[in-house]
Amino acid sequence: MDEKRYPIPAGLHRVEQDIQRSRFITTAAPAPTVEDAKAFIARVRGEFPDANHNCWAYVVGPPGSTAQVGMSDDGEPHGTAGRPMLTALLHGGVGDVAVVVTRFFGGTLLGKGGLVRAYTGCVQQALESLPTTERVRKVRLSVELEYASIDGVRRLLPDYEATVVSEEYGATVGYRFELPVTRVGAFRTALTDLTQGQVLLGEVESEG
Repeated sequence: MDEKRYPIPAGLHRVEQDIQRSRFITTAAPAPTVEDAKAFIARVRGEFPDANHNCWAYVVGPPGSTAQVGMSDDGEPHGTAGRPMLTALLHGGVGDVAVVVTRFFGGTLLGKGGLVRAYTGCVQQALESLPTTERVRKVRLSVELEYASIDGVRRLLPDYEATVVSEEYGATVGYRFELPVTRVGAFRTALTDLTQGQVLLGEVESEG
């Protein structure tokens, strides 16, 4: 898995199902940071304060990454909700994702095995229909060049998914571009070729 580009949720996504008379509502959302994940979980809990359980799990980072994860059974028997949900997320092929499974108890006990299957299945169902977009880790590159090269450089930008962050006009033109980290090497080469070496390339800065 390329840690610089990977699928993430495109937005809030919700699915529902009834399992032996219990109603399960699964809500998934983008979670680029742990703070975002916790804020989303709090929002869903606030939306369903009368639910029997609001179990949750999140994975911040590339798909399958365990560096920043969290989970909670929220009152279900230990290990029957949060852990199976997290396992489903880690195998779901999506990164930067948080999910809450809200349960309204319908009167039929599912047993530990039944709960594990239910919570696993809820997350899998949500992921199967989850609209995704691509997270692209971007960096910034400062560039100084002659006025004669401006038009040529601007024509290059779409090919390298580069955008102009700032520009300064003096004896030469100074730009700061933002582009995917995977495109930096090729973009540097293209700039050097276009300007026949008449370009000053700064250090690559991390986004933000």
